[in-house]
Amino acid sequence: MAASAAARCEKIAGIAKAGFGAIIASGFTKTAVAIVLSPGIGLLLALFLMLVLSWALRRAAPFAVDRQFRHWQLVSAALYSLGHGGNDAQKTMGIIAVLLFSQGMLGETFHVPFWVIIACQLAMGMGTMMGGWRIVRTMGSRITDLKPYQGFCAETAGAITLFGATWLGIPVSTTHTITGAIVGVGSARRTSAVRWGLAGRIVWAWVLTIPASGIVAWLSYLLVASVLHP
Repeated sequence: MAASAAARCEKIAGIAKAGFGAIIASGFTKTAVAIVLSPGIGLLLALFLMLVLSWALRRAAPFAVDRQFRHWQLVSAALYSLGHGGNDAQKTMGIIAVLLFSQGMLGETFHVPFWVIIACQLAMGMGTMMGGWRIVRTMGSRITDLKPYQGFCAETAGAITLFGATWLGIPVSTTHTITGAIVGVGSARRTSAVRWGLAGRIVWAWVLTIPASGIVAWLSYLLVASVLHP
């Protein structure tokens, strides 16, 4: 999510510097469409996986299912984490690398330095450890109550969506994707299992962060420009 906001800030700061001509329409449109579609794709995949597993496990004892999927959920969580790092972290790496390249600090060949990769991955990990638990709690228990096999479906659907987007070279928000997957899992049980009020507030937060991050980026550029070029 933070990486998505950083990418939006970069675009708005670019507009503040060079006008709307600085935006490459094809790349901007692809990113904007993917951000909107990724929650829906995650939702549909999670719903499909839930229906398949529910049918396949219809004769199994609930206790045995929970015990088995506590182990399988470690695999799905690892895959989702890999998808998160493979897509979301690349946005921040790209912004930093482009900045370094534009200032001639990478030589004649564009590349992402190893220290940039490590710094971005560490920042994402530390952010989750230090301040992300409220978001983790919201995703894991407040939108809908998740059993181990339901968490497996949500994480697997999110991972598939992220792997597909990364393979196509499309940046998406992992938070948007997993939220859609969790809503799909809850909807597979019954629509009332999803706390739609909370889900609606999350969607509004997504919408508002776009102009909010843009305004901050615009003002930041004006402030820095006024200091460097009074």
